[in-house]
Amino acid sequence: MTDAGGYDAQALHGFAHDSIVKGSKSFALASQLFDRITRERVWLLYAWCRAADDLTDGQDHGGAMVPGHDAAAAIAKIHDLTDRAYAGDPTGDPAFDALGLLLTEIAIPRAIIHDIIAGFDLDAKDWRPRSEADLLRYGYHVAGAVGVAMALVMGIDPKDETTLDRASDLGISFQLANIARDIAEDAAADRCYLPVEWMVELDIPPGQHMHPAFRPRLSVMAKWLSEMAADYEASARWGARKLGPRSRWAVLAAAGIYGDIAREVRARGDHAWDHRAATSLPAKLGWVARAGWSVLRRPPQRRISRDGLWTRPRHGGTA
Repeated sequence: MTDAGGYDAQALHGFAHDSIVKGSKSFALASQLFDRITRERVWLLYAWCRAADDLTDGQDHGGAMVPGHDAAAAIAKIHDLTDRAYAGDPTGDPAFDALGLLLTEIAIPRAIIHDIIAGFDLDAKDWRPRSEADLLRYGYHVAGAVGVAMALVMGIDPKDETTLDRASDLGISFQLANIARDIAEDAAADRCYLPVEWMVELDIPPGQHMHPAFRPRLSVMAKWLSEMAADYEASARWGARKLGPRSRWAVLAAAGIYGDIAREVRARGDHAWDHRAATSLPAKLGWVARAGWSVLRRPPQRRISRDGLWTRPRHGGTA
Protein backbone atom coordinates (compact mmCIF):
# COMPACT_ATOMS: atom_id res chain seq x y z
CA MET A 1 0.00 0.00 0.00
CA THR A 2 1.35 3.43 -0.98
CA ASP A 3 0.39 6.46 1.07
CA ALA A 4 2.32 9.49 2.40
CA GLY A 5 3.87 11.33 -0.52
CA GLY A 6 3.93 8.20 -2.69
CA TYR A 7 5.82 6.19 -0.05
CA ASP A 8 4.70 2.92 1.54
CA ALA A 9 4.88 4.08 5.15
CA GLN A 10 4.17 0.68 6.72
CA ALA A 11 6.91 -1.06 4.73
CA LEU A 12 9.43 1.71 5.37
CA HIS A 13 8.74 1.76 9.11
CA GLY A 14 9.30 -1.99 9.17
CA PHE A 15 12.53 -1.67 7.21
CA ALA A 16 13.77 1.12 9.49
CA HIS A 17 12.95 -0.90 12.61
CA ASP A 18 14.88 -3.88 11.28
CA SER A 19 17.81 -1.60 10.43
CA ILE A 20 18.18 -0.17 13.93
CA VAL A 21 17.76 -3.59 15.57
CA LYS A 22 20.51 -5.00 13.36
CA GLY A 23 22.75 -1.94 13.50
CA SER A 24 22.73 -0.90 17.14
CA LYS A 25 21.32 -2.76 20.13
CA SER A 26 21.92 0.28 22.35
CA PHE A 27 20.06 2.73 20.14
CA ALA A 28 17.31 0.19 19.48
CA LEU A 29 16.73 -0.18 23.22
CA ALA A 30 16.76 3.57 23.89
CA SER A 31 14.41 4.22 20.95
CA GLN A 32 11.71 2.13 22.60
CA LEU A 33 11.33 4.88 25.20
CA PHE A 34 10.02 7.43 22.67
CA ASP A 35 6.32 7.85 21.96
CA ARG A 36 5.27 5.84 18.88
CA ILE A 37 5.35 8.68 16.35
CA THR A 38 8.75 9.98 17.46
CA ARG A 39 10.12 6.44 17.67
CA GLU A 40 9.13 5.66 14.08
CA ARG A 41 10.64 8.93 12.86
CA VAL A 42 13.88 8.24 14.71
CA TRP A 43 14.03 4.83 13.05
CA LEU A 44 13.55 6.42 9.62
CA LEU A 45 16.44 8.82 10.16
CA TYR A 46 18.63 6.07 11.59
CA ALA A 47 17.96 3.86 8.54
CA TRP A 48 19.17 6.59 6.18
CA CYS A 49 22.28 7.29 8.29
CA ARG A 50 23.12 3.60 8.56
CA ALA A 51 22.72 2.96 4.86
CA ALA A 52 24.76 6.01 3.85
CA ASP A 53 27.53 5.01 6.26
CA ASP A 54 27.54 1.46 4.87
CA LEU A 55 27.58 2.72 1.29
CA THR A 56 30.63 4.85 2.09
CA ASP A 57 32.56 1.95 3.61
CA GLY A 58 31.23 -0.88 1.44
CA GLN A 59 29.70 -2.62 4.47
CA ASP A 60 26.42 -4.07 5.66
CA HIS A 61 25.51 -2.64 9.07
CA GLY A 62 29.16 -2.21 9.94
CA GLY A 63 30.33 -5.64 8.78
CA ALA A 64 33.42 -6.50 6.76
CA MET A 65 34.47 -3.99 4.11
CA VAL A 66 34.22 -5.02 0.46
CA PRO A 67 37.68 -5.09 -1.21
CA GLY A 68 38.15 -2.58 -4.02
CA HIS A 69 35.13 -0.53 -2.94
CA ASP A 70 34.75 2.77 -4.84
CA ALA A 71 34.07 5.21 -2.01
CA ALA A 72 33.95 8.28 -4.29
CA ALA A 73 31.19 6.70 -6.39
CA ALA A 74 29.35 5.82 -3.20
CA ILE A 75 29.41 9.44 -2.01
CA ALA A 76 28.09 10.60 -5.39
CA LYS A 77 25.26 8.05 -5.08
CA ILE A 78 24.44 9.25 -1.55
CA HIS A 79 24.19 12.85 -2.78
CA ASP A 80 22.00 11.85 -5.72
CA LEU A 81 19.57 9.68 -3.78
CA THR A 82 19.41 12.17 -0.89
CA ASP A 83 18.59 14.99 -3.31
CA ARG A 84 15.82 12.84 -4.74
CA ALA A 85 14.48 12.26 -1.23
CA TYR A 86 14.34 16.03 -0.70
CA ALA A 87 12.54 16.39 -4.02
CA GLY A 88 9.93 13.85 -2.85
CA ASP A 89 10.92 11.44 -5.61
CA PRO A 90 10.79 7.79 -4.44
CA THR A 91 14.11 6.10 -5.24
CA GLY A 92 13.26 2.42 -4.81
CA ASP A 93 16.02 2.27 -2.17
CA PRO A 94 14.23 1.80 1.18
CA ALA A 95 16.83 3.69 3.23
CA PHE A 96 16.62 6.81 1.07
CA ASP A 97 12.86 6.46 0.79
CA ALA A 98 12.82 6.34 4.60
CA LEU A 99 14.38 9.81 4.57
CA GLY A 100 11.91 10.92 1.91
CA LEU A 101 8.99 9.71 4.04
CA LEU A 102 10.42 11.46 7.10
CA LEU A 103 10.65 14.73 5.16
CA THR A 104 6.93 14.56 4.42
CA GLU A 105 6.35 14.82 8.18
CA ILE A 106 9.04 17.17 9.50
CA ALA A 107 11.45 19.74 8.08
CA ILE A 108 15.16 18.98 8.38
CA PRO A 109 17.26 21.72 6.76
CA ARG A 110 19.18 20.28 3.85
CA ALA A 111 22.36 21.87 5.23
CA ILE A 112 22.20 19.58 8.28
CA ILE A 113 21.89 16.47 6.12
CA HIS A 114 24.75 17.71 3.94
CA ASP A 115 26.85 18.17 7.10
CA ILE A 116 26.29 14.47 7.81
CA ILE A 117 27.25 13.51 4.26
CA ALA A 118 30.40 15.62 4.66
CA GLY A 119 31.40 13.21 7.42
CA PHE A 120 30.99 10.25 5.09
CA ASP A 121 33.10 12.13 2.56
CA LEU A 122 35.89 12.55 5.12
CA ASP A 123 35.93 8.78 5.64
CA ALA A 124 35.86 8.16 1.89
CA LYS A 125 38.96 10.32 1.49
CA ASP A 126 40.79 8.50 4.31
CA TRP A 127 40.95 11.80 6.17
CA ARG A 128 42.84 11.95 9.46
CA PRO A 129 42.77 14.68 12.12
CA ARG A 130 45.83 16.78 12.73
CA SER A 131 44.56 18.69 15.76
CA GLU A 132 42.00 18.32 18.52
CA ALA A 133 39.81 20.83 16.68
CA ASP A 134 39.97 18.59 13.59
CA LEU A 135 38.86 15.64 15.73
CA LEU A 136 35.88 17.56 17.08
CA ARG A 137 34.92 18.82 13.62
CA TYR A 138 34.94 15.22 12.42
CA GLY A 139 32.88 14.17 15.44
CA TYR A 140 30.31 16.79 14.52
CA HIS A 141 30.01 15.68 10.90
CA VAL A 142 29.69 11.97 11.62
CA ALA A 143 27.61 12.15 14.81
CA GLY A 144 26.95 15.67 16.10
CA ALA A 145 24.98 16.65 13.00
CA VAL A 146 22.97 13.45 13.43
CA GLY A 147 22.20 14.63 16.96
CA VAL A 148 20.95 17.93 15.55
CA ALA A 149 18.72 16.13 13.04
CA MET A 150 17.42 13.82 15.78
CA ALA A 151 16.57 16.84 17.97
CA LEU A 152 14.51 18.26 15.11
CA VAL A 153 12.73 14.90 14.83
CA MET A 154 11.97 15.19 18.56
CA GLY A 155 10.30 18.55 18.03
CA ILE A 156 13.02 21.09 18.81
CA ASP A 157 12.51 24.36 16.92
CA PRO A 158 15.09 24.76 14.11
CA LYS A 159 15.68 28.31 15.38
CA ASP A 160 16.60 27.07 18.88
CA GLU A 161 20.33 27.10 18.18
CA THR A 162 21.24 26.75 21.86
CA THR A 163 19.41 23.46 22.29
CA LEU A 164 20.65 22.20 18.93
CA ASP A 165 24.22 22.91 20.09
CA ARG A 166 23.55 20.62 23.04
CA ALA A 167 22.14 17.96 20.71
CA SER A 168 25.32 18.20 18.66
CA ASP A 169 27.31 17.76 21.87
CA LEU A 170 25.56 14.43 22.52
CA GLY A 171 26.53 13.10 19.11
CA ILE A 172 30.11 14.28 19.57
CA SER A 173 30.29 12.54 22.95
CA PHE A 174 29.09 9.30 21.31
CA GLN A 175 31.72 9.59 18.58
CA LEU A 176 34.55 10.27 21.03
CA ALA A 177 33.52 7.12 22.89
CA ASN A 178 33.47 5.19 19.61
CA ILE A 179 36.94 6.40 18.68
CA ALA A 180 38.36 5.43 22.08
CA ARG A 181 36.74 1.98 21.92
CA ASP A 182 37.64 1.25 18.29
CA ILE A 183 41.30 2.32 18.15
CA ALA A 184 42.48 -1.25 17.50
CA GLU A 185 39.70 -2.02 14.98
CA ASP A 186 40.39 1.21 13.11
CA ALA A 187 44.11 0.44 12.99
CA ALA A 188 43.33 -3.00 11.50
CA ALA A 189 41.36 -1.20 8.75
CA ASP A 190 44.25 1.27 8.25
CA ARG A 191 42.33 4.12 9.84
CA CYS A 192 43.27 6.41 12.70
CA TYR A 193 41.22 9.18 14.29
CA LEU A 194 43.76 10.15 16.94
CA PRO A 195 45.09 13.66 16.24
CA VAL A 196 48.62 13.82 14.85
CA GLU A 197 49.44 16.50 17.41
CA TRP A 198 48.57 14.07 20.22
CA MET A 199 50.90 11.48 18.70
CA VAL A 200 53.71 14.01 18.52
CA GLU A 201 53.09 15.14 22.10
CA LEU A 202 53.37 11.56 23.36
CA ASP A 203 56.26 10.71 21.02
CA ILE A 204 54.47 7.93 19.14
CA PRO A 205 55.80 7.39 15.58
CA PRO A 206 53.22 7.59 12.78
CA GLY A 207 51.36 4.32 12.31
CA GLN A 208 52.94 2.71 15.39
CA HIS A 209 50.34 3.51 18.03
CA MET A 210 49.20 -0.12 18.34
CA HIS A 211 52.72 -1.40 19.05
CA PRO A 212 52.76 -2.98 22.54
CA ALA A 213 55.56 -0.64 23.62
CA PHE A 214 53.24 2.35 23.18
CA ARG A 215 50.21 0.88 24.93
CA PRO A 216 50.66 3.00 28.11
CA ARG A 217 50.78 6.16 25.99
CA LEU A 218 47.80 5.01 23.96
CA SER A 219 45.83 4.60 27.18
CA VAL A 220 46.65 8.23 28.00
CA MET A 221 44.99 9.31 24.73
CA ALA A 222 42.02 7.08 25.50
CA LYS A 223 41.75 8.86 28.86
CA TRP A 224 41.74 12.21 27.07
CA LEU A 225 39.00 11.02 24.72
CA SER A 226 36.94 9.70 27.64
CA GLU A 227 37.29 12.96 29.56
CA MET A 228 36.23 14.94 26.51
CA ALA A 229 33.29 12.61 25.95
CA ALA A 230 32.19 13.20 29.56
CA ASP A 231 32.25 16.99 29.07
CA TYR A 232 30.10 16.81 25.94
CA GLU A 233 27.77 14.28 27.57
CA ALA A 234 27.24 16.62 30.54
CA SER A 235 26.40 19.49 28.18
CA ALA A 236 23.92 17.32 26.29
CA ARG A 237 22.22 16.21 29.50
CA TRP A 238 21.52 19.84 30.34
CA GLY A 239 20.11 20.44 26.86
CA ALA A 240 17.78 17.44 27.17
CA ARG A 241 15.63 19.38 29.63
CA LYS A 242 14.08 21.15 26.61
CA LEU A 243 12.68 17.85 25.29
CA GLY A 244 9.31 16.32 26.05
CA PRO A 245 9.29 13.68 28.84
CA ARG A 246 9.43 10.57 26.62
CA SER A 247 12.16 12.01 24.40
CA ARG A 248 14.13 13.19 27.43
CA TRP A 249 13.87 9.69 28.90
CA ALA A 250 15.25 8.12 25.70
CA VAL A 251 18.06 10.67 25.30
CA LEU A 252 19.22 10.46 28.92
CA ALA A 253 19.20 6.66 28.75
CA ALA A 254 21.23 6.69 25.53
CA ALA A 255 23.67 9.20 27.03
CA GLY A 256 24.29 6.92 30.00
CA ILE A 257 24.53 3.73 27.95
CA TYR A 258 27.00 5.20 25.47
CA GLY A 259 28.84 7.14 28.14
CA ASP A 260 29.58 3.84 29.85
CA ILE A 261 31.59 2.78 26.79
CA ALA A 262 34.01 5.67 27.26
CA ARG A 263 34.10 5.09 31.00
CA GLU A 264 34.87 1.39 30.47
CA VAL A 265 37.70 2.16 28.06
CA ARG A 266 39.23 4.55 30.56
CA ALA A 267 38.85 2.10 33.46
CA ARG A 268 40.63 -0.67 31.56
CA GLY A 269 43.75 1.40 31.00
CA ASP A 270 46.38 -0.48 28.99
CA HIS A 271 43.96 -3.41 28.52
CA ALA A 272 41.22 -1.32 26.90
CA TRP A 273 41.58 -3.09 23.54
CA ASP A 274 42.06 -6.70 24.69
CA HIS A 275 38.40 -7.15 23.81
CA ARG A 276 35.73 -4.70 22.64
CA ALA A 277 34.26 -2.52 25.35
CA ALA A 278 30.48 -2.65 25.62
CA THR A 279 27.67 -1.84 28.05
CA SER A 280 26.03 -4.96 29.49
CA LEU A 281 22.27 -5.47 29.29
CA PRO A 282 21.83 -5.06 33.09
CA ALA A 283 23.78 -1.80 32.91
CA LYS A 284 21.65 -0.61 29.99
CA LEU A 285 18.46 -1.38 31.89
CA GLY A 286 19.93 0.43 34.87
CA TRP A 287 20.37 3.55 32.74
CA VAL A 288 16.81 3.22 31.46
CA ALA A 289 15.59 3.19 35.08
CA ARG A 290 17.82 6.08 36.15
CA ALA A 291 16.82 8.14 33.15
CA GLY A 292 13.14 7.51 33.90
CA TRP A 293 13.65 8.62 37.49
CA SER A 294 15.44 11.76 36.27
CA VAL A 295 12.46 12.65 34.09
CA LEU A 296 10.05 12.24 37.01
CA ARG A 297 12.12 14.53 39.23
CA ARG A 298 12.47 18.28 38.85
CA PRO A 299 15.13 19.03 36.20
CA PRO A 300 18.52 20.11 37.64
CA GLN A 301 18.69 23.87 38.13
CA ARG A 302 22.47 24.33 38.04
CA ARG A 303 23.30 25.25 34.46
CA ILE A 304 26.04 23.23 32.78
CA SER A 305 28.16 25.67 30.77
CA ARG A 306 29.37 25.02 27.22
CA ASP A 307 32.37 27.28 27.73
CA GLY A 308 35.40 25.74 26.03
CA LEU A 309 33.42 23.22 24.01
CA TRP A 310 33.63 23.10 20.21
CA THR A 311 30.57 24.64 18.53
CA ARG A 312 28.93 23.44 15.33
CA PRO A 313 28.70 25.67 12.22
CA ARG A 314 25.66 27.86 11.73
CA HIS A 315 23.59 27.67 8.56
CA GLY A 316 21.05 30.39 9.22
CA GLY A 317 18.13 27.93 9.12
CA THR A 318 18.54 27.32 5.38
CA ALA A 319 16.41 24.56 3.89
